[in-house]
Amino acid sequence: MDEEYILAFDHGTSGIKTAIVDTQGQVLALESKHTPIHFLPDGGAEQDPQDWWEAMLYTAKKLVQRQIVSPEKITAICISSTFSSTVAVDRQGNHLMNCLTWMDSRGAPYLKKTIQGFPSIQGIDLLKGLTWVSKTAGAPALSGKDDIAHVLLFKYQFPEVYEKTYLFLPSKDYLNLRLTGEFAASYDSMHLFWVTNIKDINNMFYDDKLIKWLDIDKDKLPPLKYSTDILGTISASMADEIGLNHDVKVVMGSPDHQCACLGSGAVQDFEGHIYIGTSSWIECMVPFKKTDIMHSIASFPTSIPGKYQCINEQDLAGGCLAFLMDNILFYENEHLKIEPPEKAYDIINKIAAQVPPGSNKLIFTPWLNGERTPVDDTKLRGGFFNISKTTNRDHLIRAVMEGVAYNTRWSLKYVERFIKGKMPLINIIGGGAKSDVWCQIFADVLNRDIRQVKDPINANARGAAFIALMAMEHVKFDEIPSLVKYEKTFYPDPENRKIYDDLFEKFVQIYKVNKKIFHQLN
Repeated sequence: MDEEYILAFDHGTSGIKTAIVDTQGQVLALESKHTPIHFLPDGGAEQDPQDWWEAMLYTAKKLVQRQIVSPEKITAICISSTFSSTVAVDRQGNHLMNCLTWMDSRGAPYLKKTIQGFPSIQGIDLLKGLTWVSKTAGAPALSGKDDIAHVLLFKYQFPEVYEKTYLFLPSKDYLNLRLTGEFAASYDSMHLFWVTNIKDINNMFYDDKLIKWLDIDKDKLPPLKYSTDILGTISASMADEIGLNHDVKVVMGSPDHQCACLGSGAVQDFEGHIYIGTSSWIECMVPFKKTDIMHSIASFPTSIPGKYQCINEQDLAGGCLAFLMDNILFYENEHLKIEPPEKAYDIINKIAAQVPPGSNKLIFTPWLNGERTPVDDTKLRGGFFNISKTTNRDHLIRAVMEGVAYNTRWSLKYVERFIKGKMPLINIIGGGAKSDVWCQIFADVLNRDIRQVKDPINANARGAAFIALMAMEHVKFDEIPSLVKYEKTFYPDPENRKIYDDLFEKFVQIYKVNKKIFHQLN
């Protein structure tokens, strides 16, 4: 094989990371740029797609100009992007308003009105719910954070935008449109619109009955392709601006969950991985279509044709640590200015490592933006429980890390029930996986061996590159595990078993006891 390279984009909530990846899946160079998010009343969370695009161009041009590799040897582009972030575009491909991100829950009332009925299951009309599960392996989340709730929000709260919309596109597919001028979406990126029949993973299609129930326009849904399909070549103007050849292929790509799965190396059936970024999830490939409607677990299409995966996602993880840093430890106002130190997260890790396991029985609940799984409830909120006179900043720091791990353990319980087996070894990726102390906390809280993927923060970009390499027939699916490298494995400390078992039990009790109060407050 001639020497070739992939330009891989990892579009996350907080920004764009752009990488040059070789045919062995190794990230050779990286550039990144922050993109803002705008929180609005009543659960709004928007981003300007133009901010994404400018960040993509900035990082891509900067990376190509560094001449890490000859630009002529970059043969393909592939994008990993946030799941369930919805962009309305006109016929010219212009976005008509800000993107509704995966955190935006304002469409919940419209969704509930559309799908509720009596008798019901989990708030969904029983007949409709059973039909949805039969066809899609799941159903729209009543939290209103799925793409379909975003479409309904456009329709009923922004009707002028809805009328002008040519197509609703997931974020990845909007960015692909900007690169190529081609309108399309992948089966996996469209799944949370909940209108795709996936009964036969090898023959997926838009389902007219589901579309009719939701009362949306089918002609506003994009053509569907596989993630490993080549969408087209980069437009001449974009190639010239970035500094690439005009024959560079743009591969369809996948949402972040699916790309992360590949980048984690855990791609065989029932091999699990945990991702710790702004949000978090635990997932694995499965050889079947199945649903646990009570805990929001279902089989989804993956980036690999003919494969399902199951996932249980919590709303915020690393985002909780960012909240602690930005809103508490180093929050500034006109009366108090506190400059965060250089390498603040390194210091945070050192502090957390010095605090005894259990943080003096301080429990943090990470539901700052509600929760998705294992309970779907936008009304939940975070908090520190059992604060005493001796509680200090150090306890807060470790408690946040432990609280995220407790929530993951809660999810793991139902994922392992879903697959009818234990995951003895779980790979960990994402920015949070760079922290040895957090990896050890996960090992102790989950009572599982945790394997730290090398270069974990670039797992999504690596996964996107694998998709491109498969599309270009340079790599086969079953070769991926041998291409992923690992740093170290963290083993549960049996001395911490009792404290973490006890605190996890109390963590779940906090949810059960306070759920009603959260609903009254929020």
